[in-house]
Amino acid sequence: MTAKEIRQAFLSFFESKQHHIVSSAPIVVKNDPTLMFTNAGMNQFKDLFLGEAAIKYARVTDTQRCLRVSGKHNDLEEVGIDTYHHTMFEMLGNWSFGDYFKKDAIAWSWELLTEVYKIPKEKLYVTYFEGDEKEGLEKDQEAYDLWKQYVDESHILPGNKKDNFWEMGDTGPCGPCSEIHVDCRTDEEKALVDGATLVNADHPQVIEIWNNVFMQFNRLKDGSLQSLPAKHVDTGMGFERLVRVLQEKSSNYDTDVFQPMIQFIAEKSGIKYGADEKTDIAMRVMADHIRAISFVIADGQLPSNNKAGYVIRRILRRAVRYAYTFLNFKEPFLNQLVPLLAEQFKGVFDELISQQDFVQKVVLEEEVSFLRTLSTGIQRFEKYQATDNKVEGSFAFELSDTFGFPIDLTELMAREKGWSVDLEAYEQALKKQKDDSRAATAIDTGDWVTVNSDDQSEFVGYDDLEIETEILKYRKVKAKGKEQYQIVLRQTPFYAESGGQVGDTGRLEDHSRQFWIDITDTKKENGLTVHFADILPDNLEGKFWAVVDEDKRVLTEDNHSATHLLHAALKQVLGNHVNQKGSLVNADYLRFDFSHFAKVTNEELAQIEVIVNQKIRQNIKLKEQRNVPYQDAIQSGVTALFGEKYGDFVRMITFDDHFSKELCGGTHVKATGQIGSFKIISESAVAAGVRRIEAITADKAEQYFLEQRKEFGHLKALLNGSKDLSASVQALLDENAKLKKEIEKSTLERVNTLKHEIVHHVRGINGINLIAKHIDLQSADAIKNLAFSLKDMVDNLFLVFTTEIEGKPGITVMLSDHLVKKGMNASNIVRELGKEIQGGGGGQPFYATAGGKNSEGLKIVLEKAESFIPH
Repeated sequence: MTAKEIRQAFLSFFESKQHHIVSSAPIVVKNDPTLMFTNAGMNQFKDLFLGEAAIKYARVTDTQRCLRVSGKHNDLEEVGIDTYHHTMFEMLGNWSFGDYFKKDAIAWSWELLTEVYKIPKEKLYVTYFEGDEKEGLEKDQEAYDLWKQYVDESHILPGNKKDNFWEMGDTGPCGPCSEIHVDCRTDEEKALVDGATLVNADHPQVIEIWNNVFMQFNRLKDGSLQSLPAKHVDTGMGFERLVRVLQEKSSNYDTDVFQPMIQFIAEKSGIKYGADEKTDIAMRVMADHIRAISFVIADGQLPSNNKAGYVIRRILRRAVRYAYTFLNFKEPFLNQLVPLLAEQFKGVFDELISQQDFVQKVVLEEEVSFLRTLSTGIQRFEKYQATDNKVEGSFAFELSDTFGFPIDLTELMAREKGWSVDLEAYEQALKKQKDDSRAATAIDTGDWVTVNSDDQSEFVGYDDLEIETEILKYRKVKAKGKEQYQIVLRQTPFYAESGGQVGDTGRLEDHSRQFWIDITDTKKENGLTVHFADILPDNLEGKFWAVVDEDKRVLTEDNHSATHLLHAALKQVLGNHVNQKGSLVNADYLRFDFSHFAKVTNEELAQIEVIVNQKIRQNIKLKEQRNVPYQDAIQSGVTALFGEKYGDFVRMITFDDHFSKELCGGTHVKATGQIGSFKIISESAVAAGVRRIEAITADKAEQYFLEQRKEFGHLKALLNGSKDLSASVQALLDENAKLKKEIEKSTLERVNTLKHEIVHHVRGINGINLIAKHIDLQSADAIKNLAFSLKDMVDNLFLVFTTEIEGKPGITVMLSDHLVKKGMNASNIVRELGKEIQGGGGGQPFYATAGGKNSEGLKIVLEKAESFIPH
């Protein structure tokens, strides 16, 4: 079976068992503060397990894109080295939300593996949870008894808490699990060692392929276990491992999931796959990493220097480093794998082929940038002088942190010079960075405290900005030393931050409306609306009035609706290739990122502004459609955003059926006239192929125009009421240029005069010609020209100038090449002299400068200059 056939067989099997097929959630997580990336198939269903969302389908099945490169589940360093770990992988899953449990889950997993996929039964081993006395958890006797119906008891193995009690983190849904392992060894190997002894022993040919998790607990902050409202089944089967087993390969990388890319790499590098372990690892790393990189970018996360963007940049750089070091790819190559990958996932995850050009361009730009950085790092290493043939750990860490060098590359370059690396100091520096990063982002989250019966929380803010409600639950959180409370309401008019729109603020008033607390922010967590407050009401029970800050909400809606008009105008002016890549919408301004490969010209920006303002003046009424079947919406020509997870029913926002029609969960104006006016204030580049427009609307736009008018009037007054401002300003610029030339001419004459005067003040000391003098020139360039002129005129020159330009003291040091060769260093000298003026500086060995803030020290600088002459 091909990989595509294997995937489809899984989905079709569970569809025949009355499971609803759902699409993969984006790999980038947007509404769960505990996760950067989807790292397990259950992530998108966490709110269902916790009873915080309504269950639409009791049984579902899917294939979920997952990424494991950070946090508890981190496989990055094993990727490419072994045969079965990956950064991005597919997790095939079947789920039951309070419906079937262990009996059906076990029966169906066995049926699929042995009857559909035809895996020989004797190759399979199953495990069950043996219990844990410390946790007060008993042996999973039920799972054991169920397995005995299908499997010989010698192939049913007990597992400890580490292997057979699944938890996604320190807190959250969890439960005992039953794994299925397959022994892929040869008959000869099996005869020598019993496969049962190799289960969960990290044997590369005895591997876990499926895990049936029986979700029945919630792990609380204090470590205790709380029973979930209902029992659920959460299963996950590693697609890449399954394909390997069914295609009878010894490595995941030998299957048709990876081989097309690996063979392409081998062809382009001129190195045969299988010829050498180091080059094989490099090819596997590249083939694996491009999958993670491409899908994360397609889902809307661009490489950057922080958070999720930094993680994906690290993965990309790891792939480029392997290509550069082991496959001799000195020019960008990784991006060429994107079209192959997009074609491979066509019909499975079409978001990649839809954005193929964009993703490839982003990868190319990152490669170009990193190869430049890598080259700079190599130059730094070549200039480095090791002490006692040992590279300092701090320098090795700098190469890693700043230039992206893996420690093994630094060790390789060191060995070529006969050096070693202080790995202990390197590890200490690395640990310190990680500890500092964890401390900076640490959040201490308490358990939820229930106030009223835990019904579903409902958002009513599309229609109401003030309602009567109750508190369902609350918890305390602490971050960066500040304590806050998170509150969940039975009904809420507060919009939770999502889709680029900021969360609402407002008040929670007691029923008498005499006392209240401020709601400082509203966010989503796994679909749950969470309100932030610095304090709690004195009495948590009873009725409350939830009141949204209307002024802020209205201004935010102005900017949000304007982004929809802007998006449509961009497509109209620049082309249909334009797609939203991110946005920020608040009460003050809007920021809109979009795919486009060139700077938007001033003429195009003006045209875009005109279109948006025309639509505003037309006062187009909002057409809002809720609970529209997703496929009906798509067929109507609606714009859907990449990287968003849409359900079976969606909300459509339309401003003119022929202009702007988008899927959106945010809040909007009732008619475009409310926006008032629209003004673009900036256009810039964000990343390769991504541009950013910032704009203002409503009262902020009015204020902007008033300030511009005021500035215009002031400028006109300065130009004596000139009727032709452009001509008047041009005349001033011409006059200024003329005066600058005259000043430069005068300064040059002054430099020529000074150099002939100064030559006569040279002092010869120990064969060195010293010039130490205060120079009255008000131009740094003129002082530099004077110093270089004297260097050409005086042999063995050691020159020290002090200056004071616009009240700021400065020092210039110049040395002849002969003195530099003898060991004198202008940069070292100027740093030492700079202390006298409470400043610092540096430069090259023959020329350096310093600045400071204590002019009184300039006299001491000139007196101290002679002390640097060797005796």
